[in-house]
Amino acid sequence: MIVAKNLEELSGSIGAACATIGNFDGVHMGHRRLITRVNDRARAKNMIGLVVTFDPHPLTVVGSGKRPPFITTVKRKLELIESLGSHLTVVLPFDKKLAALEPEDFVREYLVQGLRVKELVIGYDYAFGKGRKGNFDMLRALGDQYGLRVEQLDPVIIDGAVVSSTRIRDMIRAGDVWNVKPLLGRFHELEGTVVHGHSRGKKLGFPTANLQPDVDLLPKTGVYAVWASLQGGLVPGVANVGLNPTFGDNALSVEAHLFDFSSDLYGQHLRIHLVQRLRPERKFDNIEALVSRIREDAALARDVLSSAEAELN
Repeated sequence: MIVAKNLEELSGSIGAACATIGNFDGVHMGHRRLITRVNDRARAKNMIGLVVTFDPHPLTVVGSGKRPPFITTVKRKLELIESLGSHLTVVLPFDKKLAALEPEDFVREYLVQGLRVKELVIGYDYAFGKGRKGNFDMLRALGDQYGLRVEQLDPVIIDGAVVSSTRIRDMIRAGDVWNVKPLLGRFHELEGTVVHGHSRGKKLGFPTANLQPDVDLLPKTGVYAVWASLQGGLVPGVANVGLNPTFGDNALSVEAHLFDFSSDLYGQHLRIHLVQRLRPERKFDNIEALVSRIREDAALARDVLSSAEAELN
């Protein structure tokens, strides 16, 4: 997949395109439906399949300047979009100038002239342009003017509710990672660099990889059964997200103990897939009680991860 960061990088190289546009944080099942529809239409019409997204998040520029915590990094978002078979993704730099564009100006300058979009597929709640005044009805009218076919898809409904990034964030914050899988199409992931910690786990007989997450959305504190993506394979494990109250820590940490694995991971990039929350974090009276409970957690995590429902694919 080709990734462009502005229109100039493409320099008129695009033929006719079928596109979708949005933030796509999480690349959840609703997003996947949009992108798959674009790719199907592009193949059928011999066009380029195009995804248009933004960086930084528009809410960092408009309104209060506060954005929601990210489900995925931009890098991971692009990987997930590529996995759906997209030809091209354009990551537009979102600034005050872009935020101030009227909907018609954005459609004309970016979609029609810059990206040569002939067909546009949008979500049920998509709005764009200055003050988010652009909606499906306006797009359809602009489409008649500029020769742009516009299609709006219905929302994806799972367990009686619309799949949305907001709903997924709320579930992750609540620690409900098991039930978030159908909405994402995969287990929620945490990834980042393995950094040095206090080395307590090794002394207790359970060495841990201390993860410095790349995103600021963390699940509810507790102990989780996890898969770790390592060296092209998957390693089962158990992870603690929390403050380590037994040791009186003040900083939130993510520590993963990987089963039957002893290689040095310091400085490496690690991705863990959160499968199920096993229990809340708690303070133990002594080290012996903590070690005993870690053994129980590890045994439970092995059982969870051995089930067919816990498979990543």
